[in-house]
Amino acid sequence: MKQLNEFLISFAGLKLGKHQFEYQIDKKFFDEFGYDEFESCDITANVVLEKKTTMLELSFKHKGTVYVPCDLTGEMFDLPIKGKLKVIVQFGDEFNSDNEELLILPHGEHQVDVSQYIYEMVALSIPQKRVHPGIKDGTLKSEALDRLNNMNVTHKEVKSDEKEENTDPRWDKLKSLLKEK
Repeated sequence: MKQLNEFLISFAGLKLGKHQFEYQIDKKFFDEFGYDEFESCDITANVVLEKKTTMLELSFKHKGTVYVPCDLTGEMFDLPIKGKLKVIVQFGDEFNSDNEELLILPHGEHQVDVSQYIYEMVALSIPQKRVHPGIKDGTLKSEALDRLNNMNVTHKEVKSDEKEENTDPRWDKLKSLLKEK
């Protein structure tokens, strides 16, 4: 994956305190990561960088929609998503991103790449099971649902006085063996 320059935050020239950055995320962003779980997306990601004397604190928030197929009907719909993530950036001898909440940058570094964190935050906020909201409230009209409703088997009511058991005589013989024991 190539480095996305617009997601590099240069903190060397920033004053101490909070600094806000906003990114519009679309399908091209996820294509860079090889992620193709949805057709399109419209997501706004906000990053607040708080610069302190010895470390940085990054607070990520996102909100938007992804255009995904319903797992039950296959109908496409806009799924609303939102999420947040906090990352602490400290300085050390070498780069280390093993911990998901702590990033260690080398002492001479002057910028941080936030694209991987935005990608992970958005990808993890998309639910595994995607159900069209019209299914829950019954307003979805689709060809697949119409066919399923036409094929629906109606249950016949059994009258309570017709409870005769029709059993196979071979089973009756086996049951008598159990009782004799």
